[in-house]
Amino acid sequence: MASGSAKNKAVGGGGGAGQVLDGSDIMELVENEEVFSSFVDHKFQELDRDCDGKLSVKELEPAVADIGAALGLPAQGTSADSDHIYSEVLNEFTHGKQEQVSKTEFKEVLSDILLGMAAGLKRDPIVILRIDGEDLGEFINSPSFEPEMISIFSEFDLPEGSLRDYITKALQQLTVEQGMPPSTDSWVMSNIVEPALQTVAGCAHEQPISQDTFLAEFKKVAESVAQHLAEQPVIVAHSENTFDGSGIKRLLANKFELDKSLEAALKTVPKDRNGKMSKEYLRVALDVVGPSAGLPPYGGLEEMDKVVTDVFNMVNADDGKVVKEDEFKKLLTEILGSIMLQLEGSPISVSSNSVVHEPLTSSTLLSPSS
Repeated sequence: MASGSAKNKAVGGGGGAGQVLDGSDIMELVENEEVFSSFVDHKFQELDRDCDGKLSVKELEPAVADIGAALGLPAQGTSADSDHIYSEVLNEFTHGKQEQVSKTEFKEVLSDILLGMAAGLKRDPIVILRIDGEDLGEFINSPSFEPEMISIFSEFDLPEGSLRDYITKALQQLTVEQGMPPSTDSWVMSNIVEPALQTVAGCAHEQPISQDTFLAEFKKVAESVAQHLAEQPVIVAHSENTFDGSGIKRLLANKFELDKSLEAALKTVPKDRNGKMSKEYLRVALDVVGPSAGLPPYGGLEEMDKVVTDVFNMVNADDGKVVKEDEFKKLLTEILGSIMLQLEGSPISVSSNSVVHEPLTSSTLLSPSS
């Protein structure tokens, strides 16, 4: 695990709420033409293993992985949400089919990706937290500990559950604000939670588990978790996002950007011999427009998927009919407007916590060139 300081402290030192990645450093790099050109030359040479002046998909993979590492994303293959981002980044370089990328293309796409990353971080900063047991210890000893744990206990429905089951489930309810990293993470479970649970292993307790027994035993385990965190701090990338329709509103108000996004979306939709498009591709097109409208990919967020499905049902988007290009654009714009109205009325707020398993310095993409 990487090193740092605490009180859900910043990685690399200092107090406060954590190291905030807000994109300002990335903007400075890209906007300085001389520095950025030198940066691109160095990175391209580093990635071009066979020195043929072009980058293959395989040679691009370290750059894609480094973009994720720079953002504190979990490694590829560990999260469907982050895997979608990795896939999108690679497609940006290869345009979905191109097998090799020149230095000019690499520079253009890298610039776009970094500026997009910076804009995204400015809009939804990622906070890197170092969780070392201090906050959890404070929570355990605070006046709010007992009432909050009683509230959690009262919501459990585990008629045959063991004390260990109750405690494991309760640990999953604690948040990073209370000093608990995501216990669903396999590393956290194996190295922090499982060792702490040894204090209740093999103990026989009455059934059903009483509130007093739960409180007393949970406190012991939580104290053990805090001790293990002190010995092996966990780095967590924490982000919060609210989908309130404002991103769609901005896009709809900018005709140039809207037309550009719609044209990009239409390029992904096949046409029949009469130049018409099937409405079944509206979901695909919406995913292409999504980033410009501040929307997550379909399948990435259950609450948002429900809003999109409701809107598609309202406009009969899944009836499979074919329409002319202008009608397709009109429908897509109408869908965006309807999603905006739904989100304005009922915003969707989400937060995510991903354990960063590699030191943040493992990202070489954004490190200074020599």
